[in-house]
Amino acid sequence: MTTEHYDVIIIGTGAGGGTLAHKLAASGQRILLLERGGYLPREPQNWDSREVFINDRYLSGEVWYDKDGDAFKPHQQYFVGGNTKFYGAILFRLRERDFGEVRHYGGLSPAWPISYQDLEPYYAEAEKLYLVHGQAGEDPTEGPRSGPFPYPAVSHEPRIQQLSDDFEKTGHRPFHLPVGVDLNESDPEAGRCVRCDRFDGFPCLTDGKADAHVRCVRPALKHHNVTLVTHAKAERLVTDSRGRSVTEVVVDRRGARETYSGDIVVVSCGAVNSAALLLKSANDRHPNGLANASDVVGRHYMAHINSGVIAISQTPNLTKFQKTLGINDYYWGAADSELPLGHIQMLGKSDRNILRGGAPWFAPGLALDYIAKHAIDFWITTEDLPHPANRVTVDRAGRIHLAKTYHNLEPHKRLLAKLKELMGPLGCHDAAIPAWSVLDQRIPLAGVAHQSGTVRFGDDPKTSALDVHCRAHDLDNLYVVDTSFFPSSSAVNPALTAMANALRVGDHLLERLGAHAKSASKPASDGKLQEVDS
Repeated sequence: MTTEHYDVIIIGTGAGGGTLAHKLAASGQRILLLERGGYLPREPQNWDSREVFINDRYLSGEVWYDKDGDAFKPHQQYFVGGNTKFYGAILFRLRERDFGEVRHYGGLSPAWPISYQDLEPYYAEAEKLYLVHGQAGEDPTEGPRSGPFPYPAVSHEPRIQQLSDDFEKTGHRPFHLPVGVDLNESDPEAGRCVRCDRFDGFPCLTDGKADAHVRCVRPALKHHNVTLVTHAKAERLVTDSRGRSVTEVVVDRRGARETYSGDIVVVSCGAVNSAALLLKSANDRHPNGLANASDVVGRHYMAHINSGVIAISQTPNLTKFQKTLGINDYYWGAADSELPLGHIQMLGKSDRNILRGGAPWFAPGLALDYIAKHAIDFWITTEDLPHPANRVTVDRAGRIHLAKTYHNLEPHKRLLAKLKELMGPLGCHDAAIPAWSVLDQRIPLAGVAHQSGTVRFGDDPKTSALDVHCRAHDLDNLYVVDTSFFPSSSAVNPALTAMANALRVGDHLLERLGAHAKSASKPASDGKLQEVDS
């Protein structure tokens, strides 16, 4: 089946693809969004921690293979809105220095071909679009801003405010996390967020989380010129006979083969799947895969070195919305470290089911209940470094293989030690409780959140796959706008940078198409969404 021709085809509806669709929607250009999943069901199980974290209700169920050929199930979801349906919506800008070359214990983090200043106006635009709440001037590592956060910081609940005060007493500079949420604390009726403990890692039943589906795809579909096709997995990109441009996108739609054509094709499937799609699209003109004359596609896979840390408060922690506090005092180093260590932030509040996923099988339920009642949950992040042997490959059967070795573990160990040393001063147990009940667990290979780097952009076609506009060096009409384009990973959540970059690339595409958002087609007067579902 061959469908009509489109001006732009966007493959993927997450932080990159969904945001780009929103940017282009008002241009009047014919936009097609392809999403391999469907709409995430709105159901009571959205907020059931056993279903989400133990029964894996919303995971894809697919199997990937590690560097030794062993199978594993990635923590990967496919729905309209991509992984933003489940993310914690902490929307950081990269630090200004992150755009330059940075020396780490494990090696060098390379410079970007653009600067913080190039992206700053798009960061501001993305923060407004995704309802980011924060307080400028608190974070000691934040870059210069053209204006304040669009919405005020989300307040700390009493136990977290006490934690913030205790951090200050120990000489730290805690700050309010930049969180994307539809919340108005001065007028609770004005926002969708109910400030619950089902935020981080859960889909949001109230649409209170600022995800790509709610904030971008849904409003984009109100324009007659935007079409969404769900359950459409892109299997291959086809080029013209000279291999100069992509002419067709071949899709598997519930077992049926469909083909779509477009003047511009934008890939935004996530760092692993975008690389896999380009590799699977190899042909005579591009024997190593599309956009891969440099042999970098699939290489330099990065996923932050992340650990969850459960500290046991000496008093009960009655916090509901816990994800409001961050610490960046160790981002660029410490008194005993000239090199960067990383970032600390709060996790969503744990319960016995969330803890059960990390505790030994013999941990009694009553003990888990006690820990959950007293738990203060932290997330620590250290920069992962790009390495060519850390890569995505695809075998002859089309199966994804993900080889990964971490090369920057030393600062993560030091950062974890820093946090543990603070447990006593922060009012948390640091002794006299079972060793297994103070949980610190590094996220394994299957935890593919914060993935990046497999289709890096740069000025040199010999060392990068994409140019500064995220267009393939080798093909005139192929772009990539998810976190694949990252040359380095920094040590903060990557989503806002993917969103800001999609807005930046959107401006480039509008200019290329000779389109202007202000001369756009109007939304459908009947309010219907232009979509094709099955």
